[in-house]
Amino acid sequence: MHPPKHSWQTTRFRIELAQPRVMGIVNLTPDSFSDGGHHAEPAAALARCERLLQDGADILDLGAESTRPGTPPVPLDEERRRLLPVLREALRLGVPISVDTYKPELMREALGLGADIVNDIWALRRPGTLDIVASSGCGVCLMHMHGEPQTMQRAPLEGDPLPPVRALLRAATADLRARGVAPERIAWDPGIGFGKTPAQNFALLARQHELLADGHPLLVGWSRKSSLGGATGLAVQERMVPSVAAALLAVERGASIVRVHDVRETVAALRVRAAVLAQLTAEAGQSVS
Repeated sequence: MHPPKHSWQTTRFRIELAQPRVMGIVNLTPDSFSDGGHHAEPAAALARCERLLQDGADILDLGAESTRPGTPPVPLDEERRRLLPVLREALRLGVPISVDTYKPELMREALGLGADIVNDIWALRRPGTLDIVASSGCGVCLMHMHGEPQTMQRAPLEGDPLPPVRALLRAATADLRARGVAPERIAWDPGIGFGKTPAQNFALLARQHELLADGHPLLVGWSRKSSLGGATGLAVQERMVPSVAAALLAVERGASIVRVHDVRETVAALRVRAAVLAQLTAEAGQSVS
């Protein structure tokens, strides 16, 4: 068993992972499942970036195409129009900037501007994407998805989700390593909600530690997901508390990065956890002495 890496190498930053990191979501779409249209204009999106940093975000994740179930794909030119103006300005904020896209053309343009991380729901399975990432120095997040966004919840994964999740992420990692990409650049995301049943999503959380054996940091996104709604009966906009709870549980089970909408509340919860761990460490030191 290999412990997860203690840092994640990206284009401009080596992100230290001794403490959990919070990735703030910036949706540049009019149709995202939870906050579509709220930050679609560049000025509003940049204001959200700055607010998330004030709230304690360590990383910003910019996405210009909704991947909620049943959503049709966004044309390349439209995704480019939404993303690139915000990306240019966000890169000046002094923090790692992740780009959530699976289109090779947009990956190339974003990396050319200096984006730090490619966050790909397809785990670089689309033609051309592997070579683009391999030829750069960016960090990459490989996510497991069963099926595709348009149909994934009509025929979700069957059986135990851990083996297929692990197999796909291992295969994608092997493809990157074969192209010379250092393991320190690679993070894994089990893909909560992407072609999985609620029971499978919660199984992935309960047994998340099983994905740590390959040594790659886990980036996990539970924020406002429908499985939380099913467990609590709460609508999307009411899921802040269960989202924070799921993020905390993910960190307790070894996640290094949590991708969230509610940054301030997640950071506060993680600070409580840190205070408890600090006290336990202090007490352990006293008992040794």
